[in-house]
Amino acid sequence: MVSTSRQTMTGATLDVDHTDPAYRAWLKEAVRRVQADANRSADTHLLRFPLPEHWGIDLYLKDESTHPTGSLKHRLARSLFLYGLCNGWIRPGRPVIEASSGSTAVSEAYFAKLIGVPFIAVMPRTTSAEKCRLIEFHGGQCHFVDDPRTMYDESAALAVETGGHYMDQFTYAERATDWRGNNNIAESIFRQLRLERYPEPAWIVATAGTGGTSATLARYVHYMQYDTRICVADPENSCFFEGWTTGDPDVTCDCGSHIEGIGRPRMEPSFVPGAIDRMMKVPDAASVAAVRALEGAIGRKAGGSTGTGLWSALKIVSEMVAEGRQGSVVTLLCDPGDRYLDKYYSDAWLAEQGLDIAPCTAAIESLLRTGVWPD
Repeated sequence: MVSTSRQTMTGATLDVDHTDPAYRAWLKEAVRRVQADANRSADTHLLRFPLPEHWGIDLYLKDESTHPTGSLKHRLARSLFLYGLCNGWIRPGRPVIEASSGSTAVSEAYFAKLIGVPFIAVMPRTTSAEKCRLIEFHGGQCHFVDDPRTMYDESAALAVETGGHYMDQFTYAERATDWRGNNNIAESIFRQLRLERYPEPAWIVATAGTGGTSATLARYVHYMQYDTRICVADPENSCFFEGWTTGDPDVTCDCGSHIEGIGRPRMEPSFVPGAIDRMMKVPDAASVAAVRALEGAIGRKAGGSTGTGLWSALKIVSEMVAEGRQGSVVTLLCDPGDRYLDKYYSDAWLAEQGLDIAPCTAAIESLLRTGVWPD
């Protein structure tokens, strides 16, 4: 029980000042370094996926693989570090800990090194070897778990044990990014489309890992009063689609996703279901077929999450063709394919996982040739 009787009797003002000049100097320098990194970085490209001209439809991919750490998660990691620093959660000498299947951890390791704090990534043991190499290249440490569902509790426990900060991208992604502007991904897309023939896209397709990107895109579209609709593509063995369609935020699944970076065993707190318009559940074979088709179309390899979004975007394109509608569609090139050469670009890995991409490859080829999505 709090007692203020003495204060009431004497009329004294209680005053406690925790000002720490050394910490404030460190904080100021850390924020400067993170903001300077953003200032040095150019915007990412908006690439066109070739479609028949007479369709009157333009399909774009926002190429987030060109960030300094090679993925869409560079934006998120920068926002999370600024959020953690400005909230006083990240402290000198104490580790930052994150639950991540790879790309976010790569980017967070980069920013941790930039400001001089240790970094620990808690990740599934099945994470690609290349992502682990990149985390360690940036000075991070990989802490593996056998069951992806335990990443959250393990990260929180490590933070307590080490006195560090659990970044928790799955909770804070949607609030760390300024969705009204400040060069977020949505603002960038619309600025780059300004001189295109259809500057306001009919659809933007995102995938869900934390849910932060789809929340940023949807909020920005509503805030700016655009008619653009937001579709979220979810892979197999992920809970976002089921949680969204049933309205059950507690839905879970027992299997891990083949598509690294997206697909979660629970519906993450950063996912904002009421902000989006549509969801698709995409088979893993379709995601892989789509990234291989992307390489054939533009000569670029990409990760599996790009394929999940591209498959859904192509399905939307087919609907527009069938209805005689013209316009533009945007999806994301999330990270480079060289991180997954032993997975999505390996026929041996596909056979090992029991994934047959031939029917999905044929469906994409049929669409691009005839404009019709096969039943």
